Amino acid sequence: MRFAALAFAVAGLAAATLPAAAEPYKLDKSHAAVTFTVGHLGFSTTHGFFRSFDADIDFDPDSMETSSVNFTIDAASVDTLWDARDKHVKSKDFLNVEAHPTITFVSKKVVLTSAETATVTGDLTLIGETHEETFDVRLNKIGPSPFNPALQIAGFAVSGEIDRTKYGMGYGAPAIGGVISLQVDLEISPA
Repeated sequence: MRFAALAFAVAGLAAATLPAAAEPYKLDKSHAAVTFTVGHLGFSTTHGFFRSFDADIDFDPDSMETSSVNFTIDAASVDTLWDARDKHVKSKDFLNVEAHPTITFVSKKVVLTSAETATVTGDLTLIGETHEETFDVRLNKIGPSPFNPALQIAGFAVSGEIDRTKYGMGYGAPAIGGVISLQVDLEISPA
């Protein structure tokens, strides 16, 4: 009996010294965007976005480096505000959405670079190819909603660049930008 009590006390002490685990958060899609820019022949920059995406997020505001994200984008939801170009972007020359309907990013590591910034490294899968990518993350704000103080919200801006050619998407590069700039803006709250 004494051994059981001691074991229980040691287990409790060990649990108390472990960092808190990240908890599930949900993505507020009404306040989120996935956008990108691509250079066109050196003359202009084409802007685009994805209309459909979702994320599984585990987040700990007190230990952000324990957070993780699994982000999924519906590749066919790409929109560059020009129907003919969208059709081409969805074709085998670019996203090949018929064979590869989703784009995914699965985080592996979060490294804090300041109180408001971090880098997140993970596996990006694009047209069936997976490569490790690192993106910059900025914490915009965390706190209660002014419209519902019981709701805690965290807002982030994620940015970075990917070289599409290493995924086998070489059509038109480098005249049509081989390097694509990405921006993800999002708000999350406890699930």
